Amino acid sequence: MNGSLFQQMLEKGDYVPRFYAYYYKQWKDYQMPYHQHDSTEIMYMISGECRIDVKANDMEKSVTLKKGEFILLDAEVPHRLIVEKTTSCRMLNVEFGFMESAGKAPSLRQIMREEEEVMFLLNRPFTSLVLVDQEEVYPVLRSLVLELDRRGTDGRTMTHALFIQLLVCIARLYEERERSDVQQSELYIKRCVDFLHQNYDRPIQVKDVAAEVNLHPGYLHRVFRRGTGRTITEYLTGIRMEKAKMLLERTDIPIHEISDYVGVGSRQYFHLLFKKFTGSTPVEYRLQQDRNAWKYGEPK
Repeated sequence: MNGSLFQQMLEKGDYVPRFYAYYYKQWKDYQMPYHQHDSTEIMYMISGECRIDVKANDMEKSVTLKKGEFILLDAEVPHRLIVEKTTSCRMLNVEFGFMESAGKAPSLRQIMREEEEVMFLLNRPFTSLVLVDQEEVYPVLRSLVLELDRRGTDGRTMTHALFIQLLVCIARLYEERERSDVQQSELYIKRCVDFLHQNYDRPIQVKDVAAEVNLHPGYLHRVFRRGTGRTITEYLTGIRMEKAKMLLERTDIPIHEISDYVGVGSRQYFHLLFKKFTGSTPVEYRLQQDRNAWKYGEPK
């Protein structure tokens, strides 16, 4: 069977790990050709640094691994290792897949049921994943490799137990990182929204908001849209139109001046936006509010 972590059969059947390769290696001034495995690979950086190039979905991305970092590469993902002339690195590699359980050890399905972080990890497919160890993954990974050296790959109880511990450590690290990323994104979004509410009366571009929160405009756009369901421009327009409605309802500011109060420089564009947002022109909206006020005995 394919060695991917993201196979539906792993949730339906009883499968345990099967190890294909495991080794330490010192690399220096080396360029590996692109290749792929039918197994999942963990590359752990013990010392130094290197570059890993990964091809996926007709795109190529590069990541730099440093001491204490590791990458998970899913099965059948083309990748290569690059070590520059001026650097070197020492790595620990493990390649594994899955086989049907003989009933001697808990299956991956059982672990997924008992450890919600493992379920979280295995239900979010990736081609590659880079994580920073918190001094928890390497001791287990090292113990697993030593056990494989001593006892072989026949699927002994200790080997399975160490793999389970390794998978749980990785899953918890991933879940913690994802939770932290969500919290950070929420902070960025809050700062953006505060900035928009405080500056809606001025001309604002996405680059201005990005500068305020110290993020690249493209990245901020993705974070904001994912978190709010709207682009920054759409959100700003919503603020401006709500302010315009309030001013039309509660003040006597001339309609031709409202656009300046809400930061829309062109009066014609303001009228188009307002009609799109409310279904009425500013004039129609104010007249309707006046009629409602008289109807309920609350003249303005």
